[in-house]
Amino acid sequence: MSAGKPQASSAELDRLTGLVERVTFHNEQNGFCVLRLRVRGQRDLVTVVGHTPVVSPGEYASAAGHWVTEREHGRQFRALFLRVSPPTTLAGIERYLGSGMVRGIGPVYAGKLVRAFGTGVFEVIEQAPQRLLEVAGIGEVRARRISEGWAEQKIIREIMVFLHGHGVSTARAVRIYRTYGEQAIGIVRENPYRLARDIRGIGFVSADTIAGKLGIASDSPLRARAGIVHALGEAANQGHCALPVDELVALSVRLLDIPEAVIEAAIAEEIASGELIVEPVEGRRCVFLPAFAAAEQSIAAQIRRLARARASLPSFDVERALPWVEQKLSIAPAESQKAAIRLALSNKLLVITGGPGVGKTTLVRSILTITSAKGVRPLLCAPTGRAARRLAESTGLEARTIHRLLEVDPANRRFKRNADRALDCDLLVIDECSMIDVPLASQLLQAVATTTSVIFVGDVDQLPSVGPGQFLADLIDSGVVAVVRLGEVFRQAASSRIIRAAHQINQGLFPSLPEKGETSDFWFIGAEEPDAIARTVVDLVRDRLPRSFSLDPVREIQVLCPMNRGITGARGINQALQEALNPPGEQSIDRFGYRYSVGDKVMQIENNYDRDVYNGDIGLVTAIDAQEGELSVDFDGRVVAYPFGELDELVLCYATTIHKSQGSEYPAVVIPVSTQHYLMLRRNLIYTGITRGRRLVVLVGQKKALAIAVNGRQITRRW
Repeated sequence: MSAGKPQASSAELDRLTGLVERVTFHNEQNGFCVLRLRVRGQRDLVTVVGHTPVVSPGEYASAAGHWVTEREHGRQFRALFLRVSPPTTLAGIERYLGSGMVRGIGPVYAGKLVRAFGTGVFEVIEQAPQRLLEVAGIGEVRARRISEGWAEQKIIREIMVFLHGHGVSTARAVRIYRTYGEQAIGIVRENPYRLARDIRGIGFVSADTIAGKLGIASDSPLRARAGIVHALGEAANQGHCALPVDELVALSVRLLDIPEAVIEAAIAEEIASGELIVEPVEGRRCVFLPAFAAAEQSIAAQIRRLARARASLPSFDVERALPWVEQKLSIAPAESQKAAIRLALSNKLLVITGGPGVGKTTLVRSILTITSAKGVRPLLCAPTGRAARRLAESTGLEARTIHRLLEVDPANRRFKRNADRALDCDLLVIDECSMIDVPLASQLLQAVATTTSVIFVGDVDQLPSVGPGQFLADLIDSGVVAVVRLGEVFRQAASSRIIRAAHQINQGLFPSLPEKGETSDFWFIGAEEPDAIARTVVDLVRDRLPRSFSLDPVREIQVLCPMNRGITGARGINQALQEALNPPGEQSIDRFGYRYSVGDKVMQIENNYDRDVYNGDIGLVTAIDAQEGELSVDFDGRVVAYPFGELDELVLCYATTIHKSQGSEYPAVVIPVSTQHYLMLRRNLIYTGITRGRRLVVLVGQKKALAIAVNGRQITRRW
C-alpha cells in the first residue's frame, strides 16, 4: 500500500507539559529534537524526544507520547505530538526572546524589551510594532526585522496546531511545513489529497483521514479524483502501467466505496484536465498516469532512434576473433554462443536471454574481450549494487548501478546524464534487464548516444520488475531488436541440482530431489502446518545450516518468501529470526512497526538520492544514537545515518520477498512454500527464488504448494 501508517489513537497516549530549560539537540531540516523540560512535580529535568520545526529555551512544551527507559540515557518521554508555545513569565520571556528565536533580538535587546513592555511584549511586537521604536537602540530596520521574525514564528505555530488538530504527527507535520511553507494550511484545507502526492511518508489513506476530519464528503468529486490516482498507484504496485477503464472503475469502487457513476464522472474529469491519459492497448481503452504513458512512448522512440542509426563500433573479422577469444579466455563456447557473438558484433542492439548455467556471463565476457581489443570503450551497469558487483567480478571491468551511471543530482532528484549529456561510451552492457521497470528504462535509454551499441542481458523467465511494466519481455516481443536465447546448460553447471531444479521448474516439471545421504546443493524439507514451516526455517537459519555448511546466519543466509503476509511470510519470519538471531533489548528503538537493534539486517525500500541508497540495498545496523536521534546502517562498507523520523525507509531483512531479491545472489537461500501463499504461487516466482542461491537452496514446506506453483496459472497480465 502507498498509504501512510495510521496514527496512534490520542486516547492511548501519555501527556506531559513543562518549561523548556534546554534544547540539547535540534535538527532544523527534519525537526528532530531532544529537550530538557522542567515539569511540575518532577524534581529532575525530564528528557523529551520528538519533532518540532522551531523550539527555544523558555517556551512551554505540551507533548503526547510514551515513556521509555534506555540503559544509556535512562527514562525519556518519546513525543508523537509536540507543541511549543511562548512563555508567560518575565524570566521565561526574556530567555525566549534572547535565544535568537526571533530575528533582530539577542540577549541585550531581549532584556530591554522585557523592561519596557513586561509580559505584554508579545502583543506589542504583533499588534503595535511601531512602539518598538520607544526602546533605545531599536530603529526602523531592526523593528521591521523583529516584526517579520515574530510573524514567521506565529505562522509556523499556527500550521503545527492546525495539523496536530487533524491527526498529523509532529514529524510529518514538519515535512508538510518544509514542503509548503506558509501556504501549508491553505493547501491542506483546499485539497488534503495533495499530501499523498507531495509528502514522502503520507499516502492516500492518511490524506483521506485528514480530509474526513476537514469535512470532505466520502463521495465528493475531490475524493473520487484523488482516489482514482490512488487506484492507479495501487495498480502500479502490481506492475501495471495502466488499467482498462472498466477495471479502473471496479478497482476504484472497491477501494473507495463510492458509487460507480461518481467514479466514471471523476475519470472523465481527470482525462479532460490532462491529469490522466487514455491510450488504446490491444483494442481496449486504457487509462495511464501521464508519467507512465510518457515513459512507454519514450522507450519506443529511443529504441527506434538507436536501431536506425549506425554504430560507432569498428568492423570485426568474426571468424578470426572467435578462436582468438577461445584461447585468450580458455573457453570452449557452444555453437549457440558463437552465433551470439556473431550477432553481437554485427547488430547495434542485442538481447541476450537465458536461464542459469547457459553461459550468459561467458558470452558477455567474450564480447567485451573482443571489442576491447579493438579500442571499443564500454560501460557496464545493472539495476542493483549487488548485480553490478557480480557483473564487475565476472568481467573484470568496472560496473555501476544504473542510478550511479546516470549520475543522480540529489538537489532535484534528476539524472545529470540525459539526451543533452549522453553517456560517453561505444558499447553499453545492461545486466539483469528483467528487473528494470518502465520509468528507469526510459531514463536510461534517453541517455544513450545515438551511435552507441547496446547489449541487454537478462533472464526473461524470471519475475518481471517490481516496478511497473515488463521492459525486457516487451523488448523481446517487439521484434525490433535481435535476440539470442541461450538454452543449453553447460556440463559443469548441469552438476548443480540448483540449476537442474530451476530449469525443471521453468519447464513445468516438479524438480528432482536428492536421495537421503546424497551430497546436494538443493533440498526440500517437508513440513505441513504454517507454524511448523516457520519453526523449521528458524532452526535451519540459526543452527543447522551454519553448523553443516559453515555459514554466517545473518550475512550469508537469506530467507526468501513468496509474499509478506502470514506466519510464513516475510514479516512473520523476520520477527521470528530477529528474536532468534539478534533479540531486541533496552537499546532497541521502535519505529513504524519494526524494532531495530545494533546488528539487525535491514533493507532500504525506496530510492533516496540524498543518501545515495536505493530500493533493495541491504545493510547492517551499526549504531543507534538516541541523543542525536539517528540510526546508522553499513551498506557494504559505506555508513549511512537515518533520523528516527525517517526509518520508514527501512525494513528488517532477515527475510524478504522473492520479488525484492531480484538481481541479488546469496551463498544460501531458504524458501518457505505453503498453500498460505496460494495467490502468489507461480512458476516464475519459485524459479526466481531458486536462482538467487549460489551454493545452497533449501525449500521448506508442502510439496503440494510447490506443485501448485510448478503446474498452476503462471502469468498475471500486466497492462
